[in-house]
Amino acid sequence: MYIAIAGNIGSGKTTLTKMLSKHYGWKQYLEPVAENPYIDDYYKDISRWALNMEVFYLKQRFKNLLEIQHSKETVIQDRTIFEGVYVFAANNRKMGNMDQRDYETYMELFESMMEVVEMPELMIYLRSSVPHLVKNIQKRGRDFEKSIRIDYLQGLNKRYEDWIKDYKGRLIIIDGDNLEFGENPEDFRKVTDLIDAELFGLFAEKGV
Repeated sequence: MYIAIAGNIGSGKTTLTKMLSKHYGWKQYLEPVAENPYIDDYYKDISRWALNMEVFYLKQRFKNLLEIQHSKETVIQDRTIFEGVYVFAANNRKMGNMDQRDYETYMELFESMMEVVEMPELMIYLRSSVPHLVKNIQKRGRDFEKSIRIDYLQGLNKRYEDWIKDYKGRLIIIDGDNLEFGENPEDFRKVTDLIDAELFGLFAEKGV
C-alpha cells in the first residue's frame, strides 16, 4: 500500500511521516532536502535555479515511486511527485521564475513519467495558514529557508488548495493550525483515528 503526506513548507509533513511510520510500522520515504545540490542556490536566486531545482526533485521522486511500486511493504512518502509538479513547479511558473519554454519542457518530462506512475492509495493533506508555516519554519532554523518570501508561501498555499479541490483519490485533510500532533498525543490519536477509519473501515469524520 502506498500512502502519501502532502503539505506546504513548514506544515509538519516530515514530522507526521516519521510518526506514522513508527506507529504503523510503515516504510518511510522522506523528501531529499539535504541531498538536493541546488537548494542553497535556489533560495538565494529562485528564478535562476528554479528549473534545476524542480528537475532534481522530479527525478528523485520518480525514482522513489518506482521503488515504492515494486515494494511489498506499506510505504508512506513525505511529499509526492504530484504536488512537486502541480504546486511547486506551477507556482514558480506563475511567479515568473520559470519561463514558458522551460515549463513546457518540464511538463513533457513529467507527462512521460505519468505513463508508469500510480496514484497513492491514500493522500493525507496538512492544511496550514501562512502564519503557522512561518512560525514552524523559524522554529526549525534552516539557514537556506531564511530568505523564503511570504508571497512565495502564499502562492504555494493557493496552488495546494487548487490541487486538493480537484483531487480525485482517497483523501484526508488535517487542520495543521489546530492539531499539534508532534507534541500532543491526543492530537496524534485524532490523526490515526482518521487513518484507521479510512483504511480499516472504522467510524470517524473525514477531517479534523
